[in-house]
Amino acid sequence: MAYNDSDKSSLDDVCCDDQYPSCAAAVDKDRDSYLSPTENPSTISVSASIPPDQQGYDEEFDPPLESNLLYRVKNVKYNFLFSGRDTGQKCPVDNEVLLEEQLFPDNFAKREILSLTVRCPNVGCCDKMELRQLEKHLSQCKFATVPCPQCLESVRKSHLDEHKSQQCLQRLMTCPACAGSFVYADKQIHEQICPFANTVCEYCEMELIRDQLALHCDTDCLKAPVACTFSSFGCREKMPRNELAQHMQEFTQMHMRYMAEFLRSQTLSSCPVPSIAAHSSSDERGATARAPDSCQCRQELMNLRETVLELEGRLVRQDQQIRELCIHNETQKTQVTELRRKLSSLEEATRELEAQQYQGVYVWRLENFSLHLRNQEAGQPIVLHSPPFYTGRPGYKLCLRLHLQTPSAPRCSNYISLFVHTMQGEFDSQLSWPLQGMIRLAVLDQVEGQHHVEVMETKPDLQAFQRPTVLRNPKGFGYVTFLHLQALQQRGFVKDDVLLVRCEVTPRFDASLRREGVQPRGSEPSL
Repeated sequence: MAYNDSDKSSLDDVCCDDQYPSCAAAVDKDRDSYLSPTENPSTISVSASIPPDQQGYDEEFDPPLESNLLYRVKNVKYNFLFSGRDTGQKCPVDNEVLLEEQLFPDNFAKREILSLTVRCPNVGCCDKMELRQLEKHLSQCKFATVPCPQCLESVRKSHLDEHKSQQCLQRLMTCPACAGSFVYADKQIHEQICPFANTVCEYCEMELIRDQLALHCDTDCLKAPVACTFSSFGCREKMPRNELAQHMQEFTQMHMRYMAEFLRSQTLSSCPVPSIAAHSSSDERGATARAPDSCQCRQELMNLRETVLELEGRLVRQDQQIRELCIHNETQKTQVTELRRKLSSLEEATRELEAQQYQGVYVWRLENFSLHLRNQEAGQPIVLHSPPFYTGRPGYKLCLRLHLQTPSAPRCSNYISLFVHTMQGEFDSQLSWPLQGMIRLAVLDQVEGQHHVEVMETKPDLQAFQRPTVLRNPKGFGYVTFLHLQALQQRGFVKDDVLLVRCEVTPRFDASLRREGVQPRGSEPSL
């Protein structure tokens, strides 16, 4: 019989006498009036639908509950007639002792509890709702977690599909090589055993599929180690497959000895010498039985001797072939040396022809010039010679010499020194000596065209312009302080790490100097 303080007057009117049956009947009559149109006793009854050890609510209420109401929420099983009262197990109307099986749920209290506000228990969800709506919210909450059906890991409902397809360790995958299926957790194991996975030979580093690796190493790999063909006869050498033929050729005699010793040991082991005691104790019948065996051993021995003789003959023939190959190899070496000499001569002739095409105007390309500058800054002397060039055909053969003076050089530190040298040429006998004329030297500005130019006249009395008696005249003529290295950075003399030096030589044409209106700079002593 449900009872609440708010309903006390109505119950007093119904229970007019002290009899329990009439009191219970009155309460049964009004019990349905406490139920909402959507509720019925079967759905509200806690003791009938929920196991005793699971009855009650353990949710986070907002605001927090008072202690007496919290007790009622935690112990819905005892929210009966005497719920929240200190009256003992007696009817508050007639004071009669009641048993638990005579009690029925306090539906009004249950509705009161279901109207309380609670927070969603899912981590990350801030929603609040009435307790009666909690179950519906939990079925739709995007923060609700469910166990993954594959790995049983707790995952949010909204992330379940992504987890199953991208994160689950037990998700199925298909190998792109063999099209086999496996779980993601076994991916590394499958990659190590997949027969169609790409792998690399440890000897030759050739890429191939794993199923072909063993056959490749056994038959095709040129760097795989193999045993000598005569390993069964005693040779213990191992070498890469591509060196086996060379090994067989170099150690032919040793292999023949191994084979002869093997055959000799086989002969001795197959034909044992009978003992004297055996002969003395054998009877005539036994002697007759051994006669065919002895003949058979002699025949095998003769066959083995013939094999050894044949192998020795092959050995002699191979030695002869080796000597012939050695002679042929020496002949080829001589021919190669002669061909190299001819090639060098042709290259020299080609360079000579190219030098004759310059007609006295030569541009020298000094590549990797920054490397020379670094060596110069480190104090290393830099001396560079240009390829030769001719002033014409016929003409004088010349070359340029460039110095990068070190920072410690006296009077010319950090300067470019530039000189001209005469060389022995093809037309020296046709020319007049000493060399006379005008020489124009320039370092070219590759950006703005403002070249650094110096012009000088030859001096016939100097050794630098006499007919050279060696390949290159050791005396040169030019400028010790031609250009300071700082000027290279101020203008575009160096481009793409290349410095261009131009030399123009006009032999025996003094009139051209006056026509151009150029005043030659006085020459400096040559180095």
